[in-house]
Amino acid sequence: MLTHLRPALAMTLLFTLLTGIAYPLAMTGIAQAIAPEAANGSLIERDGKVIGSSLIGQGFSDPKYFWPRPSAAGKSGYDGTSSSGSNLGPTSKALMARIQGDIDKVKDGSAPVPTELVTASASGLDPHISPAAALYQVPRVARARGLPEATIRDLVLRQAEGRALGFIGEPRVNVLRLNLALDGIARRPQG
Repeated sequence: MLTHLRPALAMTLLFTLLTGIAYPLAMTGIAQAIAPEAANGSLIERDGKVIGSSLIGQGFSDPKYFWPRPSAAGKSGYDGTSSSGSNLGPTSKALMARIQGDIDKVKDGSAPVPTELVTASASGLDPHISPAAALYQVPRVARARGLPEATIRDLVLRQAEGRALGFIGEPRVNVLRLNLALDGIARRPQG
């Protein structure tokens, strides 16, 4: 029996060392060398304090800020420990009621509401919206801040990110970074 047990224990120990210690340490070292910001969670700091991550959406509801996509992650949304969609189908009355409520909350004028402002992403934690969705919110944010719409529009366009490598994905705006840049604008009287 010991002749069978010894090789099994040796292989268990070997693979535990390889896959449980050596491989994770090697991948962590490579990630730190190649992309340290991403390897450390893409954290965003202000005044030396971590206020979020550029990879995880946060809820903003104050009219003076740009709003992200709705979130179905957790009871109140934007819960990183409950990342998921709502699992409600297109014929769900609860989903239609939530979407209509979001349309009523977001609607500003006669222009159609961009889809991503009333539909949650699959993870419920999408940190980006399209430039069109950000530009749709410019009048509300400008009114709430007492700033000219042109100033806010220019800020959105400066914060817009293009496609990765020029062809992957869609243009997008990181809502947290946009709101931080918005806070950096000095309040000026409109006129």
